[in-house]
Amino acid sequence: MSASEKSPLSLVLQLGFVAAAAVAVYSFVSVAQEGELRRRCSPTCLLKPTYAAYEKKAPDFTLEDTKGAKVALSSFRGKVVVLNFWTKTCGPCMEEMPEIADLARILRPMNDVVVLTISTDETAKDATDTLRSVLREDPPFQVLMDPNLEVVKGKFGTSLYPETWIIDKDGVIRARFDGAKDWSSAAIVQMLDHIRGGGFCPVEARDGRFVGDRARLCDAINGG
Repeated sequence: MSASEKSPLSLVLQLGFVAAAAVAVYSFVSVAQEGELRRRCSPTCLLKPTYAAYEKKAPDFTLEDTKGAKVALSSFRGKVVVLNFWTKTCGPCMEEMPEIADLARILRPMNDVVVLTISTDETAKDATDTLRSVLREDPPFQVLMDPNLEVVKGKFGTSLYPETWIIDKDGVIRARFDGAKDWSSAAIVQMLDHIRGGGFCPVEARDGRFVGDRARLCDAINGG
C-alpha cells in the first residue's frame, strides 16, 4: 500500500503515537527541570532567608580593615561574598561569631568564596580585642570598620545586628538573613556552592516568608 493509500485509521494511529511521544518527552523534561529546581532550592527553602531573589545589586563601598588598608566590595567581583554586620554590644553577634569563623574555615579551599565582616565599633582595637576574646584566636576572615555607620546603615539600611548578606559573583544580592544562624551547617555550604556554580534559587522571600508562584516549592520541601 502506498503512502497515499494509507487508511484514515492508520494515519490517526500514527498521529496518536507522535502526540503520545511528544507528551512523554515534555513530561520527562518537566520532571527533570522540577527535580533540578528542587535540588537547587532545597538549601534556601530550609534556611528561610529574610529576603531573597530580588535581583538587586549590592551597593559598592570602600572601608578600612583593622590594619588600615582600604578595601572595596567591588574588589571581590568574581567571588561569592558572605557579608556579615556586627558590633561588640550585640549578644547574638557574639553567639554566632564562632559559626562565622567555622564557615570561613570550611570555605577556605574554595578560592571563589569569601567571608567578609563589618564592625560598627569605634576602633579597630575594639573589634580585634572582641574577636580574639570570643574566638580565642585571630579571626579567619577579614574585618572592615564602619564606626560612623556610613555603609551598614547609610547604604544597606541596617539598624539591627547581626545581619548577613549573600552576594553572588556579579554583585547581585541573592539572600539576606536577619539574626544569628548556624553558619557552618550543610545547608549554608550547599547554598553557597550552588551560587558559586552560577545557579541560585529563584524563590522569592520577603520579611521571612516565601512569596510568589514558587513559594509552593518551599512549602513542599519544608513539609508545609
